[in-house]
Amino acid sequence: MTIPKSGIQELAIKAHEMGAGVLRGSVERLDEKRGWAIGNVHLRDWLARYEGRDVILIAAVVGEGQYLTTKTCRTCGREYKGSECPHCREVRERLRGRRG
Repeated sequence: MTIPKSGIQELAIKAHEMGAGVLRGSVERLDEKRGWAIGNVHLRDWLARYEGRDVILIAAVVGEGQYLTTKTCRTCGREYKGSECPHCREVRERLRGRRG
């Protein structure tokens, strides 16, 4: 089922106004140890705020077409879905970690 973008934004605004935690961004798999992130927020850390509580987690895709379309990375040639090539992102993060 496709939810209109305006409906998703309205739901997020209402949830935030009611005091709920709201995240928006690309969902990315960091690695086995660090888990997942939305934007620059690690889900492990964000969810820790709710540990031991009963929660309802809602995920709605914004701009559905961009996540379903398979793209070819211009750098490494691998196919991927989403906003950036996860292989090249992982390599960049690894190299930056070695330098700093």
